[in-house]
Amino acid sequence: MPPVPAMDVHEALYTTRMMRRMHPDAIALDVQARILDAAIRAPNGGNTQRWHFLAVDDPGIKAELAPIWRRCREKEYEEIAAGTFAQPIHDPEKHRETMKRIAKSGDFLTDHFTEIPLLLFVFSIDNHSGANIYPAIWSALLAARAEGVGGVLTTMLRLESDRVMELLAVPEDEGWELTAMLAMGYPRGKWGVAANRRPVHEVSSRNRWGREFGVSVPEPLWSE
Repeated sequence: MPPVPAMDVHEALYTTRMMRRMHPDAIALDVQARILDAAIRAPNGGNTQRWHFLAVDDPGIKAELAPIWRRCREKEYEEIAAGTFAQPIHDPEKHRETMKRIAKSGDFLTDHFTEIPLLLFVFSIDNHSGANIYPAIWSALLAARAEGVGGVLTTMLRLESDRVMELLAVPEDEGWELTAMLAMGYPRGKWGVAANRRPVHEVSSRNRWGREFGVSVPEPLWSE
């Protein structure tokens, strides 16, 4: 198996972003193996490794999942429109513009759901609000970035988790729960440093809430 490709850790951290527009090209099994091999090295409570990664690339299964995905997406966007989900803390007008862009790329993902090369479902037991599993999920996305593979993390299918678990033959009676799904593929878009972030000194304090952090960071500290 070829070695893991080299990438500066800061390049991976600064340029990994959610990719919803993907090419239908398959992701080779050795690439998938390297992504998951990196993911399982993530820290987790007591090294209990109470996780399971289910890779779905079967066209028939994806076709069965597609209408479930579409229903869940409609439910989520109804909640967003109603103001009961994912509301911004700051600058609501700017957030609305961001959501328009996300919705447009989300439409592409939904319309091409069955063409997504890899659906990586992540299951966990007693994940302590995600503390035992999200480090592994993020490691998977960073490792994918090093391979040139993009992905988007979603918890949307939890809205119909029972149906998903049944379809994927997950032994729910053993305590497994659906944590998230990663849709993965080679991106149509470009990698780049996220520009729409409030700077460190605006979202950080020191010693007590609201006190100055102590340093101003007006621009990203890493650039291409």
